[in-house]
Amino acid sequence: MSKIEIVTEDVTNGHTGAIERIQYTQSQMVGHGSFGVVFQTQILPTNEIAAMKRVLQDKRFKNRELQIMKLIHHRNIADLKYFFYTNNDKQELYLNLILEFVPETLYKASHYYVSKRLSMPPLEVKLYTYQMFRALNYIHSQGICHRDIKPQNLLINPDTGELKLCDFGSAKILNPNEPNVSYICSRYYRAPELIFGATNYTTKIDVWSAGCVMAELLLGQPLFPGESGIDQLVEIIKILGTNSKYESKLYGT
Repeated sequence: MSKIEIVTEDVTNGHTGAIERIQYTQSQMVGHGSFGVVFQTQILPTNEIAAMKRVLQDKRFKNRELQIMKLIHHRNIADLKYFFYTNNDKQELYLNLILEFVPETLYKASHYYVSKRLSMPPLEVKLYTYQMFRALNYIHSQGICHRDIKPQNLLINPDTGELKLCDFGSAKILNPNEPNVSYICSRYYRAPELIFGATNYTTKIDVWSAGCVMAELLLGQPLFPGESGIDQLVEIIKILGTNSKYESKLYGT
């Protein structure tokens, strides 16, 4: 059996900003993507399980996700416990976020029912949906738009029924006088204004995405499974009907 490596690190407390020295174990990778990688780790001596998100950091800029995570603390948001920076052999800078660990995603829970040819119980849908909107109400009250609400970014604890919103890598504090990128949010959950290239959107785009998530839990499949931007609009019109503003842009009339 291989020996577990224990790492000692000086970190910044995500709540107080104080510098602390902690020990943690190097553990297995549990997720990866364009954002970086996520490891499951254990903080010593409490043996608390945590998630460590490691992302490449551009030295010229502050990390927006970190700046937002330091501002928000809510029972329905995965909590930032600590953060620190490391360098690799190429002297590239990495930001390490030590986050509250939650064992499962809403995506996985939904697909469990689909695999059994069952529907998620309505009470369970209500439980998770309520907590999702609580998290959104909290961040929206601070002007923060998540911009990537989807089942994969909603963590759940099946034993307690708790839901926590995670992954603020696309989040932004919206400023009405500042344009935003429109190519944001995963396709099935993109609001129509994003598909049309709007740059002056509001936190309502998160509400649209959350509605798509709620419908997906009830249906067992995405509500608007478009294969492209135009196809996404077609799927939306199939369900919600036509809208003269959308139609004119879609068909050029």
